[in-house]
Amino acid sequence: MNNKVGQLLIATLGFFWCFLLWFSTAAFSPSIALKFNLTTEQLGILASSAIWMAPIGRIVAGWASDRFGAPKTFAVILIGTGLVSIHSAFVEDYSILFIERVIVAAAGVSFVVGIQHVAQWFEEYEMGTAEGLYAGTGNVGAGVGALMLPRIYGTNYSDAFLHLGIIALIIGGFYLWKGIPAKTLQRAAVARKSATFRDTVFVWTRWTAIALMLAYAMSFGLEIAMNAWLPGYYAEGFKEAISKLGFAGAEQIQIAAGTFAAVQSFNASLFRPFAGYMSDLWQRKGWTPFPYIAKNLSYAPRIHWLMMALLLITVMMVLLTLAGLFGLLHLSVVVLAVFGICVSFGTGGTFAIVPLIFKNRPGIATGFIGGVSTVGGIVYPLIFGFSKNIHMGYAYVALFIFVPIILFYIWSMRYEIHPEEHGLGSKEYWLGGKA
Repeated sequence: MNNKVGQLLIATLGFFWCFLLWFSTAAFSPSIALKFNLTTEQLGILASSAIWMAPIGRIVAGWASDRFGAPKTFAVILIGTGLVSIHSAFVEDYSILFIERVIVAAAGVSFVVGIQHVAQWFEEYEMGTAEGLYAGTGNVGAGVGALMLPRIYGTNYSDAFLHLGIIALIIGGFYLWKGIPAKTLQRAAVARKSATFRDTVFVWTRWTAIALMLAYAMSFGLEIAMNAWLPGYYAEGFKEAISKLGFAGAEQIQIAAGTFAAVQSFNASLFRPFAGYMSDLWQRKGWTPFPYIAKNLSYAPRIHWLMMALLLITVMMVLLTLAGLFGLLHLSVVVLAVFGICVSFGTGGTFAIVPLIFKNRPGIATGFIGGVSTVGGIVYPLIFGFSKNIHMGYAYVALFIFVPIILFYIWSMRYEIHPEEHGLGSKEYWLGGKA
C-alpha cells in the first residue's frame, strides 16, 4: 500500500464510509419524523443539521492534514464519529439523538483530508482524474445509504447506526496503520511549514479561492443539501404519485423516496471521476470557449470547464421546479439524474483546479474551499423547507444565489497573470518573501 494507487484506495475507503455515516440520518428521516412526529419545517432543520459541523470542521481538518498528515487526521475523524454513532443507537430522547447525529455528521469533514492526501501523491497532469476517483467513489456512500439502508434495516435506524459506527472504528484503525502522508518527505515538509495563521488568511482572502469556494457551494454544497433533503422531499412532495405506484405505508414510501433520492447521489458520485477526466481532457485540448475568463493561464481550460458545469447546474435546478409544479414524478426523476451528472461536473471540476493553484498550501486551500462551501448544505434545505410551495425552492436558489455566484466567478477568473495572488491585501503583506 506504499504507492500512490494504494494510498488512493485507503483514502477512498475512508471517505466512502465517512460519507455513509454522514447521510445515514437522512436515509431514515421519514422513520425518525414519524416516530417523533416532526413537522415539515422540523424535517428541513433535520436535513440541514447534517451540514452544521462541516464549515468549521473542514477548515480545521484541512489545516490538521497539512500540520499532522492525513492518516492521523482521518483516523481521528473515523474513530470519533464512529463512537458517537454507536452511542446514538441507544438514545430514545429526540433532542439527544438530534445532537449526537449532528456530531456523527462531522464525518463529512474528512473530504478535505483525503483531497490533501491524494494531492500529495499524484502529479499535475493526472490530478483531475485522481481527485475525481477519490471523491466520486467516496461520495457513492450517500447513494448506498439512501438506497440500501432502508432495505436492510427497514425503519430500525438504531441497528443501522450501531453497525455503521463499529465498522468506522475498524477502518479508522486501518487508515492509521497503512496510511502514508505524502509521496516524499519534502512534500510533507512544505505542507507542514505552510500551516500558519498568515498563510491561512492569505488563502482565504484570494478572489480565486473565494470564487472556487462559491463554485463548490453550487455543486458539492448543493449535492449534500439534496442528499439530506430529497428523501423527505419525495415523500412529501410526491406522496400521492408514489402511492399510485403501489407503495403504501411509511416504510414503503420511505423506500421509494430513498430510491428516487439515490438517483442524484449515485450520478453525482459515479460521474465525478469522469468530470475530473473531462477537466484533464479540456486541459489537453486547450478549450477556452467563454468570454471574459482568462485564456492564457497554464490551467485556463480547467477554469472554463468549471464554468460550463455551473451553467448546467443552474438550468437543472429550474427544471426540477417545473417538474414538481406540474406533478410529473417520472420527469422529476429523469431531471434529477441529469442534475446529478451536472453536479459531478462542478465538484470534479473544482478540485481539478484547487491543488494546482495552491500547490504549497493544499490542506489550507482545500479546507477553506471544501469547508465554507458546505454552508450551502445548511442554507438550501432551509430555503426548500420554508418555501410556501415545496417545489419552488430549487428555482429560488438558482435565480437568487447561483446567478450572482456565476457572475462573481467570471469576474474573479479574469486575471491572466498569477490570479491566485489577487485579493484583499498583497502577497508581500501576508507572506513577505514566502512562495
